[in-house]
Parts: sequence; C-alpha cells; structure tokens
Amino acid sequence: MRHPANPEPCIEVLRAGPLALLQDSGRFGVRHLGVTQGGPADLYSWAWANHLTGNPWGAASLEITFGGLQLVAGRDLQIAITGADLGATIDRKPVPLWQRVSWKEGETLAFASPVCGLRAYLAVCGGFVAEPVLGSVAAVTREELGGFCGMGAKLATGDQLYVYNNGQHGGEGPEQAPREAIPDFGQPAVLDLLPGAQVAHFTGRSLFDAFNSWWQVDDRADRMGVRLTGPRLNCKISTLVSEGINLGGVQVPPDGQPIILLNDRQTIGGYPRLGALSPLSSARLAQCLPKEKIRLVAKGSEAALAEYRSFRAFFNTASG
Repeated sequence: MRHPANPEPCIEVLRAGPLALLQDSGRFGVRHLGVTQGGPADLYSWAWANHLTGNPWGAASLEITFGGLQLVAGRDLQIAITGADLGATIDRKPVPLWQRVSWKEGETLAFASPVCGLRAYLAVCGGFVAEPVLGSVAAVTREELGGFCGMGAKLATGDQLYVYNNGQHGGEGPEQAPREAIPDFGQPAVLDLLPGAQVAHFTGRSLFDAFNSWWQVDDRADRMGVRLTGPRLNCKISTLVSEGINLGGVQVPPDGQPIILLNDRQTIGGYPRLGALSPLSSARLAQCLPKEKIRLVAKGSEAALAEYRSFRAFFNTASG
C-alpha cells in the first residue's frame, strides 16, 4: 500500500463495525467496462462533510453504515460528521453533528448505533489518502476496487488510515451548516421520481398506486439497491433487451415490487423501469432504515436538473 503524500498514519481503527468504506465522488467513465460508479450513497451529506472541513469537491471521506466504528487519532485533527445520527462520541462525550470539531491526539472517536438515519459521513480536514484505481478511491466491495487498500475492502480492526496535511489539500469551511440545510431523517422520505421510457407500459392502476401509496423499505437493502414493498405494479412488457442502468433507476421485476438502484448497482439490466429518482432523492433514500415509509412523487426532468445544478454550483463555488 503506497501513501506518498503522507508517510505517517494518523488514525488507527480500534473496532471496525459492520461497514465503513472510503468514498470520494465516485468512479466515472468506465461503465463500458462493466465497472459501476461507487461513491457516497448520500451525496448530500458527504458533500457537506467535506465542505465543513474545507475540502474540495471529490475529497475522500468515510461512509459509516449502522455505526460500531471506533477510531483513535494519532495527531490533532479537524473533522466534521454529517448524515445520520449514529451516536458519535469523542472520549464518551457526544460529538455535535453538521459542524467542524477538534479531534485531539489520543482521543477515541466512536460510533454507536442508529438514532436517526443509517449512514454517517466523517470528513477530515485535508482528506484521506489512498491510491486511486481507475481514477477514483471509491470503495466498491463487490468489484474489489478502491478504498485504502485498492481492493474495495471495508475497514478492519487494526487498519492505519492516512490523511493529507491540512495545508496541502484542506481549506477553510464554515463552522457549521445552517439549520435549514440539515435534513430531518426522522420524517418520512418524499422522493422525486422522473418518469422513464417504459412508464407508459404500466397499467393505469399501477401508475396510480405508484404515486399515491406509501411504500415500505424492505430488509433487502444495501449500496447496490433498495427493494420496496407495497402494491403490486404490473407492466405490459414481459421482457426487454438489457440496457444501461442509471443511479436511482426504479426497476420493476415480475413480482411487481420496485427495486431502486444505488451507487454499487450493476451497469445493465433488463427489467422495465418506472423511471429514476433524482440524485438528491437517491441520497435521501440511502438514509432510510428497513421498515421506514417513503412516498414517490413525479417530477419533470428540467426541474430536477435545475435543483441538482444549484446543489453542485453551491459546493463547487464554495470549494473554489
């Protein structure tokens, strides 16, 4: 493992927890090779974590799912934790979320279990160091790409993590996110869906049910996709030639229960699609625990694109 920018590790993993992965903005331009994008499941929270620590867009941070992670600092660091409330503490004192805080040498940062939401994001001023694979350090475990080791592995007890020097890669960010920018993961998620190419092939009843019912997040949910349970959706198309799958694509298999595809999805698929969630709605879905309720709302592509462009413009401008 090479770490040319910072020869000394500054964080040690005391306990790994169920799933902690290194994620930058994702791996793009390689889907023709069958390689998926990876990147943060909750793009919104990831972006804010980097912004609060003064890191530029694309800097790597840790995505922590379900909690259980314990880390000890080898030197003084500036960090921000956004996304889910996983009961984070530093030396058993609660860590304020969505703001920049100090993590002193020798102190233990620990994540317990979900209080609200599913995934937390830990950014360190300067950004984590790892060797890019196909242009990205995003960890995709199934494809064995990215992460600190280059093979997509989740964090393991005893791992040593490296961070760029603040002056090399970090900058100045705001002390904390404004109240209106902090999502409330305790509220049911209402998700924008852009109708897709096959939407006209679903029965009228199915379309009514799709947008007028509360769906429940199934236990079968991971970074590849989230299965929903609710009314059965029927499509007049029985088979399709496999085609490219985008982030947030809502596939409907023969059982009529939608599957919403996320960052580690396959690159092609042959089930008919109701449409696709907007990127920011995909991010919100990534914070939903099993059994939570969600609602789908149809949205036009122009409105969704304008919203996403505004989101990116804010962070691109703020990051310089």
